[in-house]
Amino acid sequence: MKEASGEANITVLTILLIGIVALVATPLITNIMNSTKTRTCCTNAGGKWEGGRCQTQAGYDKETYDKCLEDNPDAT
Repeated sequence: MKEASGEANITVLTILLIGIVALVATPLITNIMNSTKTRTCCTNAGGKWEGGRCQTQAGYDKETYDKCLEDNPDAT
């Protein structure tokens, strides 16, 4: 009976650890995805992502960038 009880405890512990990892990882992954959307909008508009901002360069189209951000409201 002790062995079965120990296995049940390990199963519960494993489930809890998986839940904690998922709880921590989800916001991190969401943040990374949103940041990637913003960088992609910048690049697609002809800009260069540098210093946490979209830097203008030859061929940059602000309207394209703004429209992309509008179409992706989660982009930060």
